[in-house]
Parts: sequence; C-alpha cells; structure tokens
Amino acid sequence: LSHVDLGGNRGIFDRRERGSMTSRPFKVLGIQQVAVGAPDKSALRRLWVDTLGLTAHGNFKSEKENVDEDIVTMGAGPFTVEVDLMQPIDPDKKPRVDTPPLNHIGLWVDDIDAAVQWLGDRGVRFTPGGVRPGAAGHRVCFIHPKGNEGAPIGGEGVLIELVEAPDEVREAFEQVSRASKQA
Repeated sequence: LSHVDLGGNRGIFDRRERGSMTSRPFKVLGIQQVAVGAPDKSALRRLWVDTLGLTAHGNFKSEKENVDEDIVTMGAGPFTVEVDLMQPIDPDKKPRVDTPPLNHIGLWVDDIDAAVQWLGDRGVRFTPGGVRPGAAGHRVCFIHPKGNEGAPIGGEGVLIELVEAPDEVREAFEQVSRASKQA
C-alpha cells in the first residue's frame, strides 16, 4: 500500500490501479487479541497473570490445532483485549504454537465476509480453513504469514487473525470515532 487513509481507514491507493482511490468495504476497528506461545504456558501465566495482573478468562484446547491455551484479558467491556497464552499439546506435532513466541495478532473487523473477499481480490493469502468460529465464538479467518505466487500478499512473517466484531464492539468503536471527530 502506498497510502493509508488514517482518518477513515477505508481508502487506499492500490498500486495495481496506479494511484486511483479504491474503497475498502470493511474497517479494522482495533486489536482483539495477541497470542503468545511457549513450550510450557505456566511461565507465560507467571508473567501475564501473576506479574502483570491480567485476568484469567478461560481455556481453549484443540487437538486438531495442537493447542492448549489459557485466555487472559485486559481492559473492559468492548475494549477488552485477549492475550492467549499457548502451548502445544504435543511438542512433536505441527502446528507449533510456541514458534515463533509471538504466534499471532487478532484484529477486530466490522465485516469479515467483505474483508476476506476484498483482501483476497487484491492478492492476500489466507490460511486453509476459511471463515470459521474461533475459540471465543467469533467468526475468524487468518492471513497467512507469507504470500505465494498465487496470492503474493501475506503477513510479512506474522500470522494475522481477522475477527468479526460483535455489535457491542462495533457500536463502541463507532461512538469513540464520532467523539474524536467532534473533539
């Protein structure tokens, strides 16, 4: 991207259209989660819960995804951010949720279907699995850390989770956006 419109976060100049303004049919609202991994999540709990004071919220375990994660939170209401403390169930299997230690970042989006369609049309590579329910029950989809020949845009080494924001989150971000424009 050669230019991002920080005011509305909807318009960009698409290099393939040589500077013409395109309209993005979705909005990234904010950070939903950060997922960190270690061979043993007890060290992560010691840091994030015992030392930094985040609140334990739940646990998610998936043999298919090779993950045992504790979900801890900071913030309040629609501005709550999850920190997922992840360890592999079987350290000899993939995916290795502890490598790299910053496993992925989750972004709230207001319309995941529009986001996936628009991004895919522009060459963004997604991981297999498509849009599906995530650990917290929201609809999610992942941008692959690396692009390839067919979809050259990836997360530049970072796995990015798009998370469809529930109404409460969308409304809160809209209120904050309106208030900041009036200030």
